[in-house]
Amino acid sequence: MDLHEPPFLEAYKTLLHGTNLNDISNYKSSMVDKCEIPLIDLSRLNFGHLERKECMKEIIEASRKWGFFQVVNHGVSEEVLKSMKFEQMKVFRMPFGIKSQENFLNLPSRSYRWGNPSATNPKQLMWSEALHMFLPDLAKMDQHKSLRSSVEDFVKAVTPLAESLVQILAEEVNIKFSYFQHNCSANTCYLRLNRYPTCPFPSKVVGLLPHEDSSFLTILHQDNIGGLQLMKDGNWISVKPNSQALIVNIGDLFRALSNGVYTSVKHRVVAAEKVERFSVAFFYGPSIDAVIESNATPPLYRKFTFGEYQEQTLKDLKEGGDKVGLSRFLL
Repeated sequence: MDLHEPPFLEAYKTLLHGTNLNDISNYKSSMVDKCEIPLIDLSRLNFGHLERKECMKEIIEASRKWGFFQVVNHGVSEEVLKSMKFEQMKVFRMPFGIKSQENFLNLPSRSYRWGNPSATNPKQLMWSEALHMFLPDLAKMDQHKSLRSSVEDFVKAVTPLAESLVQILAEEVNIKFSYFQHNCSANTCYLRLNRYPTCPFPSKVVGLLPHEDSSFLTILHQDNIGGLQLMKDGNWISVKPNSQALIVNIGDLFRALSNGVYTSVKHRVVAAEKVERFSVAFFYGPSIDAVIESNATPPLYRKFTFGEYQEQTLKDLKEGGDKVGLSRFLL
């Protein structure tokens, strides 16, 4: 085994012991043809009033009907994206013994994660590793300047994109953008670098479990390998990679804040079969004391703080191995 690979088989052998892999759900059996999710050219926001209104309408409709869309001419340069990919490949190539140390990259404990330690049955096994990076912690990475620089450049480019999209979506549902300015900042947003190693039984184990995001908005850059799937009309559909686009999806918090006008949908990543896959996700979210409350009548969800949402998520993961999400807060 390569020194950088996490010990998936060894860690999972107890759960897999005596299990016929044919009895585990086939993660590819329900897959339909690769789908083109809505693709929106953001340069049209600068083409005059009518073109801007039409572009905004497409963003709003995609957020209502899909919860996912792709954007091109998004303002994040190819140079920034290539640098980010190069640096994350480097960091995941480091020996597992180093990555799994408490002070890896001088980041807080549990920044580096792999697999699913909360799994209670084989259907919850994940074949992936991730590095969670809260933006205030970047200052601690003084010995890893090239990674830090690439992350900072990526965040600097993607933050105004997130803010412009949130502003458009907020205005449509009569939410003042000042709410986000007050609750969201560089101290509350974070990145997750993802790697999906090749898996010996990719049709039987998922790369990333089905879930909705714990954010207002997520912006994802993925490579050309593919593997991202989302739930649409009760079926899993596979998102066709687009090297020029970034993927945007609505998180649970915006769904609750908009009283269900915008949808957050389940998505997952299938395990890599022949080639490893990389992606980086930027989560635009609030501080833990931010209050999530819709001003619509009647409200679908009870008022809650982001901290309460996180506590419930951790409880559900510990007790059942799965994230339940926003349904816990339905009235």
